[in-house]
Amino acid sequence: MSDTVEQMRVPNFGHGLREALLLEWVAGVGDRVERDDVVAVVETDKATTEVVAERGGRVLAHAVPAGTIVKAGDLLYELAAD
Repeated sequence: MSDTVEQMRVPNFGHGLREALLLEWVAGVGDRVERDDVVAVVETDKATTEVVAERGGRVLAHAVPAGTIVKAGDLLYELAAD
């Protein structure tokens, strides 16, 4: 059985916020995540927020390093989804 590679995107932050600073990766490349596990932590102008996995799978790659400004809709990481 082969996994499907999915491109996971930066979520919409709401309240008119379009970008955030990627503070840290919680899930490393090769780590297995389940739906709703914390994958990364970002900081907007208003708050620090956890980005959670939309589905379970294995993190294949991070698209950007910590310390990068990301925008809603940008590629964040690749996931080998179950």
